[in-house]
Amino acid sequence: MKPRHRKLALIFLVVAALGVAVALVLNAFNSNLVFFFSPTQVANGEAPTGRAFRIGGLVEAGSVRREADGLTTHFVVTDTAKSIPVAYTGILPDLFKEGKGVVAEGRLGADGLFGATQVLAKHDENYMPPEAASAIEQAQKAQLTVAE
Repeated sequence: MKPRHRKLALIFLVVAALGVAVALVLNAFNSNLVFFFSPTQVANGEAPTGRAFRIGGLVEAGSVRREADGLTTHFVVTDTAKSIPVAYTGILPDLFKEGKGVVAEGRLGADGLFGATQVLAKHDENYMPPEAASAIEQAQKAQLTVAE
């Protein structure tokens, strides 16, 4: 093999290895990417099916129901326009309460039930995740527009 061919083969191998490395990094990044959706967006079918995402809003008053096993909790997340039922098995955060802000991560089932794998509650009196606050604000504006 001529030195020129060896050099070209080496360049080709380096470019191919770099391409494979970039593809693996992008695939890993895409697999770990979790998007946020409001209950209105989920109800309108904008949320992905078969893929994890986050849903946020307020825990609807009177919707929290605990099962006999002590770990499974059912509740409804709302942005005041639409509501999505959520089921979570695990220990809820201490600040989880009806009427308070919450973000749940999980998957939407074919039956419309959001199966949460993680539940995050707001951490003080004034905090709500920006995405959830924005979703609630937009839903309230839409309700006012419809009412007028």
